[in-house]
Amino acid sequence: MTKRVLIVATDGFEQSELEGPKKALEDAGIETAVASLKPGSITGWKDKNWGDAVAVNFTIDEVEAADYDALLLPGGQMNPDILRMEDAVIDLINDFDDLDKPIAAICHAPWLLIEADIVDGRTVTSWPSIRVDLANAGADVVDEEVVVDGNLITSRNPDDIPAFSKALIAALAD
Repeated sequence: MTKRVLIVATDGFEQSELEGPKKALEDAGIETAVASLKPGSITGWKDKNWGDAVAVNFTIDEVEAADYDALLLPGGQMNPDILRMEDAVIDLINDFDDLDKPIAAICHAPWLLIEADIVDGRTVTSWPSIRVDLANAGADVVDEEVVVDGNLITSRNPDDIPAFSKALIAALAD
């Protein structure tokens, strides 16, 4: 049976952090779907300006963790800051965690893991500016390309996308 990964993002996602892992997953034969706060499309952030639009397959209220094998949370500064204020997004992240399904968060996306209250006692990495936030939430924060702690997979920045994608694909193979 084909594995399925849900990608949750909104306007201002880091272009490469959605498109790079999405392509790697699809190249590995894994199905992806993008869920957002609104239907239609969302626009990325690339090179300090608005990037390209990405089609939205579902709104957040149309998806359930039980229907997917993993969750992918791209970063960018705006994207997770907007999403962490949405109870439905946080509930969805908690549902994936309750089911012990892989949750992959890169760059600023671990802000969402803080909001979901699932980093206490876990080892994670992130973009440097949110490392204190993670530590204050009880995480053991390290500066590594990719960190896997149970069902959490975290990376620091776009340079880490190959290792981040490989770790998520490996988690789905288990």
